[in-house]
Amino acid sequence: MRRRQFVFWLPGLGIAVSDRTMAADLLSQVDATSGLRAALERGAVSAVALLGKTDGFLGNPKVRIPLPSFLEDASRLLKAVGQQKRIDELVTSMNRAAEMAVPQAKPILLQAAKSVSADDAVRIVRGGDTSVTDYFAGKTRSPLTEKFLPIVTRSTERVALADKYNAVASRASKFGFVKDGDANLQRYVTGKALDGLYLMIGEEERKIRRDPVGTGSALLRKVFGL
Repeated sequence: MRRRQFVFWLPGLGIAVSDRTMAADLLSQVDATSGLRAALERGAVSAVALLGKTDGFLGNPKVRIPLPSFLEDASRLLKAVGQQKRIDELVTSMNRAAEMAVPQAKPILLQAAKSVSADDAVRIVRGGDTSVTDYFAGKTRSPLTEKFLPIVTRSTERVALADKYNAVASRASKFGFVKDGDANLQRYVTGKALDGLYLMIGEEERKIRRDPVGTGSALLRKVFGL
């Protein structure tokens, strides 16, 4: 059977095309930037709202920040000698620090969404399930680390065990017993907080890609439903 041809006129571009696939490609180029920005903003707002509140980390097993692996063996010993409360205080402090830091991410994430280029947008929209989130992480992880670290430090300083951990871990790291990323508790918590943030943004992206119609956004349906 002969394939029917349709002619599409793309307003503002002065281009007429006669192939449905070509039209979809051109439409995606025209709308990709706006669609990507909308998806980035949606993911950022959703993730910050979920995590930047009491128990946003501590009460969510997907992102709850555990003790650094180096401290796990020591924690068993502390528990055995009746120091369970101190371990619990440290874990709570770590997660509360992340919950306090996350709201500071919102303006940086939204600025990254606004600054995406058209070339990047087309590539990202056509990428994998978390290509939007990967873009976000690449653009924002470094500035967010600097933003989060002082907040995390102030919060964890209230727990005496944090300073002791840093002293021991710093010495142990020189002998290769502790990974560099785990040698400082504040940097460890900051890294885990960002991991949790990008994880939740990724979940929102997957939802958009799986069911763009369900987002209720005509733009997201148009871009991610092609």
